[in-house]
Amino acid sequence: MQKEDSSIGKTRRIVGNVLLTLGGIMLLGSAGAKFAQVPKVVEQLNSSGFEGKIMLIAAGEALSALLFLVPSTRSLGLLLVSGLMGGAIATHMQHGMPYLQPAIVLLFLWTSAWLRHPEILWSFPTHGGASHSVSYSRQAKSILGN
Repeated sequence: MQKEDSSIGKTRRIVGNVLLTLGGIMLLGSAGAKFAQVPKVVEQLNSSGFEGKIMLIAAGEALSALLFLVPSTRSLGLLLVSGLMGGAIATHMQHGMPYLQPAIVLLFLWTSAWLRHPEILWSFPTHGGASHSVSYSRQAKSILGN
C-alpha cells in the first residue's frame, strides 16, 4: 500500500481521486468508441483526415488513459494525454470545428491531477515566491532520485 500524502487534506485527496478516475473513464470511453468503430466518431475522424488511423489514435488514447490512472505513471500519462488533447484542439481549429470540448477535457484532467498531486505544477511560482518553487524542485529531485 502506498504511503498517504499528508501535505494535502483528506477532502482534496478524495475529490482529486474521484476526478482523476472520472477523467480516466472519459478517456477510456472515447478510446472505446474508436475501437468499436462508432459511425459518428469514425465519420468525424475521417472528415478530419484521419482515415485509416483511427485504431492507432484509439490505442494511443487508451494507453495514455491507463498510464494516467496508475499513480506511479500518472505524470507520463498526463504528458501523453496533453499531447493528444492538444492535437485534438489543433485539429478542431484547423477544420473550423468548435474546440472548447477538448480544451475543457484537458483543463479537467490537469485540474484533477493538480488536486491530487499539487507538486505537478512545481515549476510555476506561487504566492510563496522562489523559495516555494525551490522546495518543489527539491521534492521533485528526491522523487526522481537525483
